[in-house]
Amino acid sequence: MYNPSAAGGNTAFGNRLFVYEVKALRQNDETDKMGYPIRKSGSVFITVPYSRMNQEMQRLTRMGAQIVSIRPYDGSGVAASGKASSGLEIQQTQPAEATKPMTQAKEKSAKADIPVNIYRPNSPYLSKVISNDELVGEGGIGTVRHIKFDISGGDLRYLEGQSIGIIPDGTDDKGKPHKLRLYSIGSTRHGDDVDDKTISLCVRQLEYKHPETGETIYGVCSTYLNKVQPGDEVKITGPVGKEMLLPDDPEANIIMMATGTGIAPFRTYLWRMFKDAERSVNSDYQFNGFAWLIFGIPTTPNILYKEELEEIQAKYPNNCRLTYAISREQSNAEGGRMYIQHRVAEHADEIWNLVKQEKTHTYICGLKGMEDGIDAAMTAAAGKEGVNWKEYQRSIKERWHVETY
Repeated sequence: MYNPSAAGGNTAFGNRLFVYEVKALRQNDETDKMGYPIRKSGSVFITVPYSRMNQEMQRLTRMGAQIVSIRPYDGSGVAASGKASSGLEIQQTQPAEATKPMTQAKEKSAKADIPVNIYRPNSPYLSKVISNDELVGEGGIGTVRHIKFDISGGDLRYLEGQSIGIIPDGTDDKGKPHKLRLYSIGSTRHGDDVDDKTISLCVRQLEYKHPETGETIYGVCSTYLNKVQPGDEVKITGPVGKEMLLPDDPEANIIMMATGTGIAPFRTYLWRMFKDAERSVNSDYQFNGFAWLIFGIPTTPNILYKEELEEIQAKYPNNCRLTYAISREQSNAEGGRMYIQHRVAEHADEIWNLVKQEKTHTYICGLKGMEDGIDAAMTAAAGKEGVNWKEYQRSIKERWHVETY
C-alpha cells in the first residue's frame, strides 16, 4: 500500500524523495495515526524526504516494522526501477519490479486443545536463555541463531507451527517499552531436549545499510536476540497461530516450501515425524506418510540444520525427501539463479499429483517473493488437465497453508 502522508514538506535536501517498502507493521498507537487499517502482516510503501530518513526509520521501528528496501522515488507513486539502494538483499526472490501486498495467512476454524495467548504483553513469561548458537556455516551470508529458552517454570504450552512473541529489553526513542515481535517456533511441543521444558527460535539478524550515509542499521529485536547469553531473562508472549498446524493423520503427505528462517516450523514437523526421541514419546502419532521439503537458501553454508535434515532423509528415504534451491551456487533452466520457485517448476507435475490427493497438505513459509512463482508453476501443471489453479487452490484452502512476509 502506498502512503504519501509521510512525505513532508520540501527543503533544500527534503525534496529528494525515497520510497520505503516496509513489512510486518502491526496495529498499535502509532499505526492508528496513519488513517487506514494495518494488517498483522502486510507490505506498505512510504515516501520519505532525505531530510527525514533517520526520523522515519525510528518511527517505523516503533511500529514494529522491518524495512525491506529503500529506493529513489520517481514521481509516479512507485519506486524507481533497479536494485534497491538500501544494500539489503532479498534472498530467494526474483527481482521485485512490483510487489503485491503481503499474504496474511487465514486462520482455520478453531480446534480444541490449541493453546493460544497463555501469556500476553502486559504479563509475559520471563524465560531464561539456555543457549544461543550460530547456524550459518563459515563462508555463509549473514547470521542466524538457534536460541533455546527454559520454560520449565511456567505454563507455556505450544504446538508445532505456532509462534511466540518476544519483547526486547529497553525502550524506544520515546522512552516507551519496545513492542513485541513474532517468531515462528523452531522446536516441537516437547522441546529440543524432549522434556517439555524448553522452546526454541530460529532468528536471522536483520541488517541493512542506509542509502546515503552507508551506516549499517540493525533490527531491534533480532539484534537483541542475537546478543542474549545463557542465563539472560527474556520476555515471551503467546503462543499464537492456527494456520500452520499439522494434520493429525499420520498417513498424510506434507509438502513444505521454505526460504531462510522459514525453515523453523518445518523443523518442528520433521523432528516430530522422524526423530527417534520424539517418536518414542508420541505414542498417538507415528508418522508413516510422505514429507517433502523444498528449501531455498543463498549458499550451502546457509542450509540451516543441514546435518540433521540430511540424517533424516538418509534414515527414511521412502518417507522423507529433501530438495535444495541454492541461488548463489545453482542455475535455473534459463541460466539465472536457482530460486525455490524454479525448483517447484521443475517438479510441478509431481507436486500437482500430490496436491490432488485429499491427504496432502502444502505449507509455504518465508519470503513472499516465492509465491507468484509457485502459483505460476502450479497453474501450468493444473492447466495440462484443464484445471484452473486459482479456483482449485481456493477449494483446498484447508490443505493449503501460507505464512509469508
